[in-house]
Amino acid sequence: MCGIIGYLGPRNATSIILNGLRRLEYRGYDSAGIAILSNDGIHVTRAVGKLSNLESRLQQGGDSPPFATRDAPHSMGIGHTRWATHGGVTEHNAHPHLNDAGTIAVIQNGIIENFIELKGELQAEGIRFRSETDTEVIPHLVDLYMKAGMPFVRAAFAAIVRLQGSNAVVMMSAQEPDKLIAARLGNAGGIVIGINPDETFVASDIPGILDYTRNVIFLEDGEVAIAQAGRVSVYRLDGAPVSKQRHVIAWDPVSAEKGEYRHFMQKEIFEQARAVTDTLRGRVNFETGEVTLESLEAGVKNAEKFPARIHTVACGTSKHAGLIGKFLIERIARVPVEVDYGSEYRYRDPLIEPGLAVLGITQSGETADTLAAMSIGKARGAQVWAIVNAIGSQAERMATGVIHMRAGPEIGVCSTKTFLTSIVDQYLLACALAQRANVQTFERSNADPFSLARDLAHLPGLIGQTLKPDPIYEVLANYFHDRRHFLFLGRGINYPIALEGALKLKEISYIHAEGYPAGEMKHGPIALIDETMPVICVAVQDGVYEKMISQIEQVKARGGIVIAIATEGDGFIRQKADYVINVPAAPELLTPVLTAIPMQRLAYEMAVRLGCDVDQPRNLAKSVTVE
Repeated sequence: MCGIIGYLGPRNATSIILNGLRRLEYRGYDSAGIAILSNDGIHVTRAVGKLSNLESRLQQGGDSPPFATRDAPHSMGIGHTRWATHGGVTEHNAHPHLNDAGTIAVIQNGIIENFIELKGELQAEGIRFRSETDTEVIPHLVDLYMKAGMPFVRAAFAAIVRLQGSNAVVMMSAQEPDKLIAARLGNAGGIVIGINPDETFVASDIPGILDYTRNVIFLEDGEVAIAQAGRVSVYRLDGAPVSKQRHVIAWDPVSAEKGEYRHFMQKEIFEQARAVTDTLRGRVNFETGEVTLESLEAGVKNAEKFPARIHTVACGTSKHAGLIGKFLIERIARVPVEVDYGSEYRYRDPLIEPGLAVLGITQSGETADTLAAMSIGKARGAQVWAIVNAIGSQAERMATGVIHMRAGPEIGVCSTKTFLTSIVDQYLLACALAQRANVQTFERSNADPFSLARDLAHLPGLIGQTLKPDPIYEVLANYFHDRRHFLFLGRGINYPIALEGALKLKEISYIHAEGYPAGEMKHGPIALIDETMPVICVAVQDGVYEKMISQIEQVKARGGIVIAIATEGDGFIRQKADYVINVPAAPELLTPVLTAIPMQRLAYEMAVRLGCDVDQPRNLAKSVTVE
């Protein structure tokens, strides 16, 4: 997740940055660091562990004394709390990172997908790396361009456009002590900039600067800000200037948390690239593809505890995630999986034999039916695992192994980012199981679990593309908000996405919707199709694409209206469907992470168009703690 803070102005930068990091420590607590520009250059202090360790080091003197810039005409610095991705939790991997001369400091949130290529290029120039992080390529790349004659701002732009993936980046240079540069690439990391008459603040989220200013602007994907004390200029990556609207954040803390968004659900939809980045942090070595899963590792490595079968128990959206996980775990790890509603599991008297693992999926960790199902497994001698978002929840305490979703707070009742992160967690689990058992994946994948894990490096960027502005959602909401029935169809690994799409529409717009495996359409639902029935079909270019095209043609033959979720660039499907929502091309096993997003965005726009209470739908609660 990572917390990012920057400051430029007349106040003491160290105290402001430390206070901002305290507000953002929930975003990362593997390590923390601060860089302060003093009269004699950039001073960096870093420490492993929680922010208190960094504060103790600064109080002891450290490398960056708290009042190093007291006599400077202005005070400038950047700070970071880290949740590890590339490289272990060590002091030399903590941010900020510097170039060789120590004149450029950089902090970053996200994953640089092409860092291996960039690192090799820089090493060929004789540059020596001091960390194992992807972030360190940025200061070295900027430095390389500055040595070629570019000024700092131009060199920063040249470096930023080289970065692939979703990232938030903030940097400063001792050679231009009146500027901070901040960039947002994709949606894995946000950038909010606060502006007072004589000072400027940069942060990854509003709480980091709320004590100092209420006047902010938000960077969008592909925008770079040049911040000076009291003023900010924003540009696109091609250098075109951007006029930004200033927002005044309300004093109400709840409204403040929403920031620029109208509803928490909208905010949480657009946080999903960042949430997935966070759930990957420190779990995948993107050079080797090896997956490490926290407290599950002991059980996975112990051959006697390696599961022969898995029973996944969950409710609602988590049940749909479990169905996708069944595809992932069976295909990648070749471990058979049964998926049950938590509310039904204990009443079917399940067969729990040696070698079974019961996997509970619950964002709150307090879902009564899921906890009851996990208890049955535990009482009968099964391993009990949990995928949860709430740290310290009952599900976590009950389980012998836990994977945290790392989605961050989810306020909207309808699960969005916890759905995506729980899918990714199961993908990681499948790869970890396969790697420990040395299992080759099914023949059609032409890949092993290590290369499948490496595919995850591209996922936040693909999510960011799927979240780009698209008028299709508002168009569809305007056309179809008065329809009372929708049908959702999918096949293969995307069949559960049809179920989830129907659930989302029901939950927040109160429109009746049903999700089906597309092959079941002729076994009943086809009777409902007429010219008033919108049918939403997940038809990406995967192994069942031709089957979905056939289903679309059957809907059209009966006068139905087809809204297709399709792979970008697929011209053929535009000849078949009435409306098309595009998602970027992706490996088949990762497509549900992308196809889920249009379902969420469409349901949201429909609910807004109908004037529904998006964040608190009637009769629903965020955590169902009774049977």
